Amino acid sequence: MKTVIFPITGMTCATCAATNEKALGDLGFVQDASVNLAAEKATVTYDDGRGRFSDIVNAIASVGYLVPTEKAILEVTDMTCATCVASIEDFVGAMPGVVSINVNLTSGVARVEYVPEVVSLAEVIATVKGLGYGVEVEEGVTAKRRKRSEGIWRLLLAGAFSLPLFVVSMFLDFPGKGWVLLGLATPVQLIAGWTFYNKAFKGLTHGTLGMDLLVVLGTTTAYVYSVYVLFAGAGGHFYFDGAAMIITLVLFGRWLEAGAKGRASAAIEKLLDLAPPTAHRIVDGGTEDVPAETVVPGDTLLVKPGERLPVDGEVTDGVSDVNEAMISGEPLPVRKAEGDTLVGGTVNGSGTLTMRATHVGADTVLARVVRLVEEAQGSKAPVQKLVDKVAGVFVPSVITIAAATFVLWLVIGGRFEPAVYAAVAVLVIACPCAMGLATPTAVTVGTGRGAQLGLLIRDAVNLEVFGRVSVVAFDKTGTITKGEPAVVALAPADGSGAEKLLATAAAVEEKSEHPLAAAIVDAAEEKGIDIPEAEDATAKAGRGIKAVVNGQEVTVGSLRLMAEEGVDIDPINGTIAEWEGKGYTVVAVASDGTAAGLIAVADELKESAAEAVEELRRLGLRTAMLTGDNERAARTVADTVGIAEVKAGLLPADKLTALAELKADGARVAMVGDGINDAPALAAADVGIALGAGTDVAMESAGVVLVSGDLRAVPRAYRLSKKTLRVIKQNLFWAFFYNTAAIPVAAAGLLNPMIAAAAMAFSSVSVVTNALRLRRFE
Repeated sequence: MKTVIFPITGMTCATCAATNEKALGDLGFVQDASVNLAAEKATVTYDDGRGRFSDIVNAIASVGYLVPTEKAILEVTDMTCATCVASIEDFVGAMPGVVSINVNLTSGVARVEYVPEVVSLAEVIATVKGLGYGVEVEEGVTAKRRKRSEGIWRLLLAGAFSLPLFVVSMFLDFPGKGWVLLGLATPVQLIAGWTFYNKAFKGLTHGTLGMDLLVVLGTTTAYVYSVYVLFAGAGGHFYFDGAAMIITLVLFGRWLEAGAKGRASAAIEKLLDLAPPTAHRIVDGGTEDVPAETVVPGDTLLVKPGERLPVDGEVTDGVSDVNEAMISGEPLPVRKAEGDTLVGGTVNGSGTLTMRATHVGADTVLARVVRLVEEAQGSKAPVQKLVDKVAGVFVPSVITIAAATFVLWLVIGGRFEPAVYAAVAVLVIACPCAMGLATPTAVTVGTGRGAQLGLLIRDAVNLEVFGRVSVVAFDKTGTITKGEPAVVALAPADGSGAEKLLATAAAVEEKSEHPLAAAIVDAAEEKGIDIPEAEDATAKAGRGIKAVVNGQEVTVGSLRLMAEEGVDIDPINGTIAEWEGKGYTVVAVASDGTAAGLIAVADELKESAAEAVEELRRLGLRTAMLTGDNERAARTVADTVGIAEVKAGLLPADKLTALAELKADGARVAMVGDGINDAPALAAADVGIALGAGTDVAMESAGVVLVSGDLRAVPRAYRLSKKTLRVIKQNLFWAFFYNTAAIPVAAAGLLNPMIAAAAMAFSSVSVVTNALRLRRFE
């Protein structure tokens, strides 16, 4: 039983405390729970063998309250296989105070969420170290590079003794040969190989069985048997060379694997390197070079031709073309002039710009992109759950098979040496390194490459699911169209004049934030029309808005809203049909319940829309349009870009129903929208795809963010997801096939233990190398 005391926020009365106590009491593994409203703390006694602290936190969250937590990123070294990951996640995850832990084998990063009032980060680190792993409380690649350099000396030591050992064992024969072999083998076994013993022992003390234990069992058996033969003068064969070469080859494989995993994570390094270290700050008419991290919002900076922008900002003077490929994936530079936004890390062209800093440090677009990619690389794909389960039972199963192999050889053959030979081969060949690397390496490379192309995939779940979708649904305004609607026609109903109609509508629309409303207000301002003041405005979600203008109740919105308000639009139906046939969006205006006229708004199609839809069709995907616009206008746009299925006149809630209908036959659906009005639909889809632009890259409702806003990025993201999923399947197939096929061969005595060690090491490298092919994705 464990007792923990932790804070709860959001409580205001005794009922809140009682609600939390009931939620905690309903957990079957909680023995006692007491919530103190005044102290805002809970004291809970629970059976940690039946439940975890994370379950307690989730129970509190389920009734609307929060346990304040902190998050930390740790770099964990010396992990070699899926068993290592499972061991760390199991032991740390079971600690009172730890809410979650996610370990990525490829990147060596562990993300921990914990309650500092219950457990300290130092205790978490101590637990990880107690399992036999190194921990660095730092972010970046420094620790990985240092750890890889530390591994070189072990490899060099092992190689320096193993090579002459192999030569002597295989090609020379002289008196006292066994003692020479012992002298050469011992430094390899006990010094270079000490890392295996250390981690295997720590794993055993915590009840975990990993790859290091297999290496230790295999090499120690061969080494000890050889020592016995030497000292007893039994006349048997020496296996010093086999034990030493196994250790050397495993170390060599790990060294290659570390380099390959480093290349897998290279996308993050490249993104971090994009931010320049210095900035030219303008002060008192001159400039001074300052560290970029000292820039604060409001500072005025000078950006010279060819330089990278140090922070996000806004152009205050100058004109230049800026290459934003690092954030959007688009190679063509973008013209920037006064008032335009700038993204830190992008490259200035031939002009000189003066800019005002708006976002710095962790708030910049680049920093947020890096954060999103790191979180994605640290997440787990659904298919990884299968691997984790297999890894949990694999090593114990291998040890059992090796023991059975040894006994069977003794029983059947009656000889000790062949039994040792076969058992050692089984232990070495079966190390599950490749299994553990198969999925996270592909996820790391895939999400990293996506970020370089302007495709931000939030986590491994979205990466995997996107590759399995069969339907892509699009919003219309701001997605298929440019989202820059403009008034193209006016039709007053009472002959009072187009300007009066526009002025009245603009007065009401000034109270709205809808893009169509902005278009009507802009049109009135461009014509120099005086816009009267509107009062008592009431928004009608997804349909329009009502307000009082000059003593009259004015309604502006969709034809659906007019019908709800009982406004007779029959006299202007002919104009409506004509405009909708042209693909215009029709906005109706009524005054005191009588139709006052119509306003036609058109939004230019994106040049990339038709090409994107056609590529999706070639990829075998269905496309649909879900829009709040009228049926005829929506159909005109859909026909233009090649979308067959159209669901029009939808309110935000209706889009959820439409998505459910698209999913009715078991299809997985991706929803593409602008990430603001479409947030509910993006969240409800199997994969939500938001079109971002600059500072909108962190839209919380979407699983995928396409930074450029170019719709051709949709099929590109799908192809990346599909290819990553294919690489994961290839890796898992070969990893499982390799282990299952090789174990019987080794058990039959047909596999030399040294060859088994080499094959095991290179199987891991091959899995990582296969994933690295994703770096060439275009």
